[in-house]
Amino acid sequence: MMRLPAAILGLFLAFQSPQIPVVQLPPAMTFAEWLTALRAEALQRGVSEATLDRALTGLEPVPVVLERDRTQAELVLTLEHYLDRRLTKKMIRTASTMAKDHAALLRKVSAQYGVPPGVIVAVWGLESNFGRFSGVRPTIATLATLAYDPRRSAMFREELFDALAILDHGDVDPSAMKGSWAGALGQPQFMPSSFLEYAQDFDGDGRRDIWKSTPDVFASIANYLSAHGWDPSQTWGREVKLPADLVPRLADVAPLRPQGCLAERQMTIALPLDTWRELGVKTATGAPLPKADFTASLVDAGRRRFLVYPDYEAILAYNCVHAYGLSVALLADKLR
Repeated sequence: MMRLPAAILGLFLAFQSPQIPVVQLPPAMTFAEWLTALRAEALQRGVSEATLDRALTGLEPVPVVLERDRTQAELVLTLEHYLDRRLTKKMIRTASTMAKDHAALLRKVSAQYGVPPGVIVAVWGLESNFGRFSGVRPTIATLATLAYDPRRSAMFREELFDALAILDHGDVDPSAMKGSWAGALGQPQFMPSSFLEYAQDFDGDGRRDIWKSTPDVFASIANYLSAHGWDPSQTWGREVKLPADLVPRLADVAPLRPQGCLAERQMTIALPLDTWRELGVKTATGAPLPKADFTASLVDAGRRRFLVYPDYEAILAYNCVHAYGLSVALLADKLR
């Protein structure tokens, strides 16, 4: 099953809410009947009866979750304007304060996972407003609603089983397992499948508490990025300037990628950094590009353009939207 991006919410500044009727729940099986069958399968998968009693007793679908699922946000600002709105002086100032307040912990986490403190803080800030928000919706009810609904039932059914496994492990109590309307958990906004694979117990208390434990939150974010290819010997990329004669022939020299997630399809194919230098591309300050043996892709944000390196793709693995990836990368640069 394709893994969902870890963060579902928080990227977009404007919303459209068309009057789309909510799809009726399948009449062939009531929610109670469906829940009985789900419970039986969960038992077969090894979830204990005690956990199922605590998590599923009295469970009912949540209509507002379906409403949110059918009226998701649409990006109406350009990427360039989004970055201007998102990376405000207040945001940068708060990130800097948080980086200083947690400097000792961030050094420890960075030393273990190889991800720079600034990148960890930037992801943390964008996902949870620096720990102020980790979601308010009960996760089991949310995922059960989306799993019962026929639109994407298979995907959310697996996430529901993963959420029950988290409860069975004892990382969090059912009453405390809360997240977004789509089931993303805690301050890192991990889907349950990502939690099981990447969440860390950095404070050593035997629980992977991504809701309240700052050490666990930082380590989980860093572990996710590290597992998706973050290379501590590189950086994410840099803003660049293109020579005027390159712009009209860019599609021939470096066409867009034919496959991948949304943001990856909006990037050019990767070319050696030496090739970009030979094409006349320079840094935003006008300096020559550094000499390095890795490849880079171009991201066009209107008046601003960026050459992004393999580390940038680790950020996109968290959420494959350039508004997110560049916000993380540029905020991290401010903290470097």
